[in-house]
Amino acid sequence: MKQKIFSLFILAAFALTVQAKELPLIGSVLSRESASLNGEWNYIVDVQEEGYYDYRMNPTRWGFFRNAKPQKPEDLIEYDFDLAPTMHIPGDWNTQDERLFFYEGTVWFKTSFQAQVPIEGGYRTLLYFGAVNYDCRVWVNGREAGHHEGGFTPFNLDVTDLLLSGENVVIVKVDNKRHADAVPTQIFDWWNYGGITRDVMLVRVPATYIEHFKLHLEPADAKARQRQIAFSAQLDKALASQRVTLNIPELKITRQFTTDAQGRATGLVSVPSKKLSLWSPDNPKRYQVELRLDGTTADGTVVSDFLADSIGFRTIEARGKQILLNGQPIFLRGISIHEEKPRGGGRANSAADAQELLSWAQELGCNFVRLAHYPHNEHAVRQAERMGIMVWSEIPCYWTISWQNAHTYDNAQQQLTDMIRRDQNRANVIIWSIANETPHSPQRDQFLGRLAQHARSLDQSRLISMAMEVTGASNYKNRLHDNMHQHVDVVSFNQYIGWYRDVNDAPKMEWEIPYDKPVIVSEFGGGARYGLHGPKNQRWTEEFQENLYQQNVAMLDKIEGLCGTTPWILKDFRSPRRVLNGIQDYYNRKGLFSDNGEKKKAFYVLRDWYATKR
Repeated sequence: MKQKIFSLFILAAFALTVQAKELPLIGSVLSRESASLNGEWNYIVDVQEEGYYDYRMNPTRWGFFRNAKPQKPEDLIEYDFDLAPTMHIPGDWNTQDERLFFYEGTVWFKTSFQAQVPIEGGYRTLLYFGAVNYDCRVWVNGREAGHHEGGFTPFNLDVTDLLLSGENVVIVKVDNKRHADAVPTQIFDWWNYGGITRDVMLVRVPATYIEHFKLHLEPADAKARQRQIAFSAQLDKALASQRVTLNIPELKITRQFTTDAQGRATGLVSVPSKKLSLWSPDNPKRYQVELRLDGTTADGTVVSDFLADSIGFRTIEARGKQILLNGQPIFLRGISIHEEKPRGGGRANSAADAQELLSWAQELGCNFVRLAHYPHNEHAVRQAERMGIMVWSEIPCYWTISWQNAHTYDNAQQQLTDMIRRDQNRANVIIWSIANETPHSPQRDQFLGRLAQHARSLDQSRLISMAMEVTGASNYKNRLHDNMHQHVDVVSFNQYIGWYRDVNDAPKMEWEIPYDKPVIVSEFGGGARYGLHGPKNQRWTEEFQENLYQQNVAMLDKIEGLCGTTPWILKDFRSPRRVLNGIQDYYNRKGLFSDNGEKKKAFYVLRDWYATKR
């Protein structure tokens, strides 16, 4: 991302209010002019939320947090950001302050920056957060800027009218407490890292801008001489008759489109098949794509914007029991990954973290990763695209969601929307997943069915799936029956034969999957502590895990329609559920790598099996 510090402009002459708001997510943010607010932020732990709640003023007194220092006698004089310690942002508080390792609650963060704010129209400033876990409230210069719920998706606030010339102060209240009606809910099997966990930026945009755009290749017959690229762009305002120019220099494509009454431009672009190099794991080709917005509003205001991104073109389809990439069957040699740093734990959030984790996956022979169980940071998705690694991206509808709660559904749908909007131009993202291991009920079917329909309304160029569970029809026959089969393109399920039942059962297993759809085994595996050796029937040894993988891959070869697997999991990761002293020590030990990147014996079993799959 090209970054530079810039003068911050606001529409001061037209400002009628100082109330900021959360805007629909801006697309292609890394191509925008921006200034990073990453770095050392002051923080104050607020166990009882004294800085936000006051029973005397029910319930919205901000106290000293309205400013960097107490200004009134009634403010809480015990707190002062200028005397508070600092923490690196982006980052989680659990691994940066040993007192907060298990902490769930409120922490306040503060940073300041310099700005020049002349009275000049034409530009707006957005405050962009890559992610904050989980409930987040933001103030700029003592005025409320916005509120966001959800720990793994980006959001942006229009702070144009809140900025001042000179020093500006941003205060963020972060609360990672778990709630029954949240997404994810109270119970999940990963570490609840709290904090401002991804990049923070000030982003400059024109008064009218391209909110997001999408390009994708339409499926075609292998003998087609021309291919069609579908294009759409949405302005942030409902402005008709504005000109959007698409330019792909390498393909010698320049096309103009005109927005409709909703501010949307759409169309098809033809390109000779022989000129188009398709993205694939063996050829992760991307093209420079440029968009320019030009026009004039009814009152004579000039409208102008420019965006550029690197985009690959490919098709992904499910046909019968096959997955077709660019019209050809492909086996997804995958692995599941949690968003945790490759060495030492903590939330992964950088391109360097992504490069190391994904390079471990490539050592396994992977061409595919399941980014579990929530949308991972944008660096991870883009790095995978550059490396030729396909991606399954998921929202955290995990286990026992409050299926009948309207707010819970709205929260899940917003997370799904933002996941899709952020990554809809990434060629390597081939599957949107809407859930993992959810108990069956009519309410759950309705909830997830609506999510699947919503995903299709936003993007019909990718496959929809979810991680289901197998129900046993008899001792040695596993039968998959899930009403959600009608909503997904790929049938995916988790199974742990050898870990939650005897590994010797694996050779006897039969599988009944009564759907004419491709199959992905989205989880299998078992735990082992790196360096612990013993007989293959001794749990937690590397030999036990090695034998489990040997038995499982032989069993999986018998599944009709098997198109891929994403075993659980690439590396050991932290989980409060995994407490076994001397073995787990708050780590899920199902990784094929240890937390420090050491290969366990099962690594070689999976690598050798994948070498036979194409």
